[in-house]
Amino acid sequence: MTRINLLPVRAAKKKETAKQQIIIAVVSVAAVIIAGLAFYTVMLAKVSGTKDEITRSEAELQQLKTKIGEIDNIKKLQAEVKKKLDVLNMLRKEKSGPAARLAKLSDITPDKMWLTNYTENAAKVTISGLAYNEDIIATFLRNLQGAELFSDVELVVSEQKEESGVKVKKFDVTCNIKGLKKEETPAPQKK
Repeated sequence: MTRINLLPVRAAKKKETAKQQIIIAVVSVAAVIIAGLAFYTVMLAKVSGTKDEITRSEAELQQLKTKIGEIDNIKKLQAEVKKKLDVLNMLRKEKSGPAARLAKLSDITPDKMWLTNYTENAAKVTISGLAYNEDIIATFLRNLQGAELFSDVELVVSEQKEESGVKVKKFDVTCNIKGLKKEETPAPQKK
């Protein structure tokens, strides 16, 4: 009978299995290394993209800050313009106020009369001045009454006075401004 020696086949099979296991181990390690490198590359790309996005966002933030600064300046300018417009509107309203009354008073003042004082307190006006005679004062009072700006014209004082060696009449007149409410005077307090 013939005998076959199977031992070298087993040893060859073991060698073959060992080779396959080594190849599988090397392939597995290579696959893990490749997967790790791929993961590292993807993460590196994400980090780089995030850094670029941060840089763009910071640049955009700086642009927005400059725009906000410009908007703040525009708001300040707008507030200044509004204040100026309010002043202009107030001046327009006051145009018919004291300046217009003084202009009208100048127009109705007769010759040979000088006004020395003009005071407005709410709706009450006090006018003081000098004139050559009572007729000029009377003309002035009639002119005031007919001026459509003043009402309740009343001569308070008329007295003779000497100014620079010339005898003149000193006078005080009170009246009310038409269209303005009289300021209420407080009641006298008892002590």
